[in-house]
Amino acid sequence: MTDKLTRAARGKPCMLRLAGCDGGGETTVLCHVRYGSLGGIGLKPPSVCGIWGCHSCHATLDGRNGTLPRRTDSWESAALAGLLRTLNELVKEELI
Repeated sequence: MTDKLTRAARGKPCMLRLAGCDGGGETTVLCHVRYGSLGGIGLKPPSVCGIWGCHSCHATLDGRNGTLPRRTDSWESAALAGLLRTLNELVKEELI
């Protein structure tokens, strides 16, 4: 299932929609959400815990923009909303 969900992100709109979002499409990948005991450095959670995200949002999520994302209520809300939007699309496409 992992490869299927990873491939499904290609060309899709960004579902994270964080500040600086480029909208996705060509830059969209599956962004694995690391939270609590899900994942860690060098470890990824299952792909079902992934959000379709553009390059900019993915960099922010992973802390590659120079600062690690602060796990605030608004950040968690954005990540949860993005995850739910992504899951909804995966259900529509009958991938999960």
